[in-house]
This record gives sequence, structure tokens and C-alpha cells, in this order.
Amino acid sequence: MSSLPDDRQHHIQVAEGEVGRYVFLPGDPGRCEPIARLFDEPTLVAKNREYETWTGYLDGEKVSVTSTGIGCPSAAIAMEELVKVGADTFVRVGTSGSMQFDIKPGTLGIVSGAIRDEGTSSHYLPIEFPAVADVDVTRALAVGARKTGRPYRIGISQSKDSFYGQHEPSRMPVAKRLADRWDAWMAGGAICSEMEASALYIVAATLGVRAGGIMMILGSPDMRPMTEDELAAGHIDNLLPAAIEGVRELIARDREAAAA
Repeated sequence: MSSLPDDRQHHIQVAEGEVGRYVFLPGDPGRCEPIARLFDEPTLVAKNREYETWTGYLDGEKVSVTSTGIGCPSAAIAMEELVKVGADTFVRVGTSGSMQFDIKPGTLGIVSGAIRDEGTSSHYLPIEFPAVADVDVTRALAVGARKTGRPYRIGISQSKDSFYGQHEPSRMPVAKRLADRWDAWMAGGAICSEMEASALYIVAATLGVRAGGIMMILGSPDMRPMTEDELAAGHIDNLLPAAIEGVRELIARDREAAAA
């Protein structure tokens, strides 16, 4: 089941040589083409299930974007299969919910580590092992955010399995437990809540590759509706230039290191 007869990976339908070593990982397949349009010579490589892949170039380096679908199980599959065809550096891009009242919607969240509030990563490493982003990827993303002039925050995300467990916790039979844990994450300084980073970081650690993440932070911890101005500030298009600039920075640093 690891690959098809023509060596295409079972789920993402991509073969070796069709992706670059640097891969952007949005959840939504609909975000792949807008990201790819920021590449030089973008080409659609494959579409299957929740997985869509495009490949092009940034500063002469082959790069790709592959959607992962929602949640940790499908994200882990995407990373596993991308590594098998040659990728080794991953940047998670997407949206997230704010976990601090002083973070305004439209702020970029650079995820340096993630709370493992999901089940997938425990199939790789014991829960005591931290889900930590690669330092070089994180630094490069911070440079990318600064270059675009967008407000950003570096910090910890909560990676969860249940969207409605966060957004409608009071109707769940375990409402008190959810509320207590949410309060604890906030008190510890977590900046945002999303659904993939912890598994991606743990899978990356297991496979010996690099991963980081940059998220658009939306909303408020009290779940109040956003204003029109906040919705405009939090549009995903405002995130993509920072992610692109971050990978450009990483490419330049990797070339310098290789030449040293």
C-alpha cells in the first residue's frame, strides 16, 4: 500500500522528482493554486482525495504545495508520502483561532511548538516528547513576516482533534474538562488553536526532516463575532507573502550553508 506500481504514492498520487524539497502544507485544496501562483512556472502535479499538489520554483529552487485536508491523520499521511518522494522541509500554512485577548485578528502566528491535544502523534512518539518546530524554519518565517510588515507573534499552538469541541464546548458531555484545559492552555501563553501542527512536528522528528508553521490568527478567545475590518485583516491572502518570503529566506540560508 506504500506506493502504486508506477511508484506514485498511494494517497497523494505523486512520484519522485515531481516535488521540491521545500513544501507548503495548507489544509484546504482550494488554497493550493493561490499559493502556487506565487511560484515561477507553477504546474499542477496531482489531485486525489483531499490532496492536491503543485510544483514550481522560488529563486531557482524547486518548491511545492500539497494540501493535507483537515486534521492530524491526513496531515501525517501527506508528510510521510512527501518525504518518500524527496521532500525534507515543510511549512504549514493556514488559519487558526486566537487564544490570547491581546492578539488582534490578522496577526500572523509563527508556531514554534504545539500542544499535543490530538491522537495521531501518540502513534509515533510518547506524549512526553515535545512537538517542536525546526529552529531554522521558525527563524526564516519570522524574517518573512518582518519583511512583509505584518504583525506577528511567535509561540505555542494548541493542536486539537475536534473543531466543535473548541467552538461549541458547552454542549459537550465533557464541557468542564474542555473548559479547564482551554483555560490552562491560555494561562500557559498558547497563542492560537489549530488542527495539524503537533502531528506534523512529531512526524518530522520521527523522519528526521524539518517542519515549521505560520498561521493566520482569527477571532477571539471568547468566540465573539469578528468585525468586517477584522475579517479583512485576517484574509488568508495576507498570510501567503510572509510564508513565501520565509521560504525564500530559508533557501538562501541553506545555499550559504551548503557553500561554506
